[in-house]
Amino acid sequence: METKNYEIHINAPIQKVWDLLWNSETYPIWTQYFMADSQMKSDWEIGGKTYFIDKAGQGMVSTIESLDEPNEVVFKHLGTVKDGVEDTESKEVKEWSGVQEKYFLRAINENLTELRVVTHISGEHEKYMDNGFDKGFAMLKNMAEN
Repeated sequence: METKNYEIHINAPIQKVWDLLWNSETYPIWTQYFMADSQMKSDWEIGGKTYFIDKAGQGMVSTIESLDEPNEVVFKHLGTVKDGVEDTESKEVKEWSGVQEKYFLRAINENLTELRVVTHISGEHEKYMDNGFDKGFAMLKNMAEN
């Protein structure tokens, strides 16, 4: 696994950027470059359950390891969800289970926010993730600034 960093400066207040990241209406817009109709469902509890899924409910199950709204959230990916069944034990899942996806927001001033994501990616998924974050962050910036 390789550690990757994605960063963008957005001309908007930190809380607005946070809200656009995680709001159920705007999340599918900026994450469409990862997966069409993507959704995030979370109890927003440390140690609780968070699901990154498609319209059919297939995707990943994760947990929140750290939460400091609107400055930081760290997700730990635990496994997959398919046909309503969580898999956290298969050999395929154990190869990447525990990988973190860390979101850091920093208010440079009241109307400028730095958004940075740090995650671990296997080589086979690097272009997919690069494309998702590059295009997704551009969309997020557009939504926040317009």
